[in-house]
Amino acid sequence: MQFEQELKQKTAEVEVLLDRALPAEEGFQKTIFSAMRYSLMAGGKRLRPLLIRETYRFFGGEDMSVVEPFMAAIEMIHTYSLIHDDLPALDNDDYRRGRLTSHKVFGEAMGILAGDALLNYAFETAAQAIDAAADEAVLHRVVKALQTLSRKPGIYGMIGGQVVDVELTGKEIPEDTLRFIFELKTGALIEASMMIGAQLAGADDSQVALIEKAAHHIGMAFQIQDDILDVTSSMEVLGKPVHSDEKNEKTTWVTLYGMEQARADVDMYSREAMDILVGMEGVKAPKETFLYAFIEWLIHRQY
Repeated sequence: MQFEQELKQKTAEVEVLLDRALPAEEGFQKTIFSAMRYSLMAGGKRLRPLLIRETYRFFGGEDMSVVEPFMAAIEMIHTYSLIHDDLPALDNDDYRRGRLTSHKVFGEAMGILAGDALLNYAFETAAQAIDAAADEAVLHRVVKALQTLSRKPGIYGMIGGQVVDVELTGKEIPEDTLRFIFELKTGALIEASMMIGAQLAGADDSQVALIEKAAHHIGMAFQIQDDILDVTSSMEVLGKPVHSDEKNEKTTWVTLYGMEQARADVDMYSREAMDILVGMEGVKAPKETFLYAFIEWLIHRQY
């Protein structure tokens, strides 16, 4: 119960941060500001900004003025990807996070532009950390984090995975290709979040490489669990349509291996991620950190 209360409080803090980061809904282009706000403030787990902050704290980071711009930016990038995922040309979903998707409210053209706007504004927001850097050492960390934020959502990360996913929709996908999609489409932003948190806190290259590996396992477990929930949960619980993978004729971990093996693989990837965190040198009592508890909850979530 204590964890649930702490998670609720931390999520509420992210909501305040996101609200503060958004532009005012005014001017000739205020429709795009409204569309950005509609999707960004629609709720959700806020796991990526939380992963940035808690990984930052995991490695001893304290100055929130440096990390908060990246927390807002990663959620803007994630939200833009959801807006575009829901478009008729892709998944054609009418509901997201329990309410109508952006294109159903603002129209398809404005939905596309809202996604574009959030992606661009994410980098404008993250760049604010440059001004918050206290010295050259922190500025160097910010630059490294910006490199990660630029690469992981792009053609070698999330977009790359989405491309393969779209091209193979309705076709049988072999395991190595499905794994590639999971690693990039879902895993890349989780990796980015944890790497950025570590980089901003001053973790060395070997620590960042380890946290990237742990995040990789977390991303795999998260996506497999998502496939499981698409079969076993309901729209009321998830806030989005279930059985959408079946509707779109998508190969998933469940269709490839069955429910029992999928659940076993979630546990396997979870253990591998946790082992890396526990074995991380220079970190005091990893199991007692909120990051450890949060990842454990995240992987085995029911919504």
